[in-house]
Amino acid sequence: MAQTDHFIASDEIHPIDIVEAVATHHEWDFDRLADDQIAMVVEGQWRSYSLTLAWSPREEVLRLICTFDLDPPADRLPLIYETINLANDQVWDGGFTFWTQQRLMVWRYGLVLAGDALALPEQIDQMIGSAITGCERFYPSFQLVGWGDATPAAALDIALGRAYGRA
Repeated sequence: MAQTDHFIASDEIHPIDIVEAVATHHEWDFDRLADDQIAMVVEGQWRSYSLTLAWSPREEVLRLICTFDLDPPADRLPLIYETINLANDQVWDGGFTFWTQQRLMVWRYGLVLAGDALALPEQIDQMIGSAITGCERFYPSFQLVGWGDATPAAALDIALGRAYGRA
């Protein structure tokens, strides 16, 4: 992400300005909704993901919400919730929740920047990358539980782990 260093000249830059620079670097469609909020769409292998990042100066937290539609039959919701719990046990840098009213699967993460800490472009890039990777990794599991006959544990078995090393 060092390529974005030339976009960021000030030590006093707003975290959402950094997010905007990262989005521009990756050529993602984005919309600056307010001074403290930006929304973007990122294409994944399985689907498009909607991301919103918002800066909360009071809490000194940069919040990321990554969503995708998931409208399973009502009788499958308990199994979806169990799958979410199992998936969350496998991740460290965020977590899933399901917004029932909106019928959205949600990946949430908060980057704490207390004490006037600055977000680096690499942190923002990693934060967004982790959200997309997590959604891509577990999307098939949520689909199998929501519309297939898979149990949550069996569906999680197909969630691809990170590959290490080189082929």
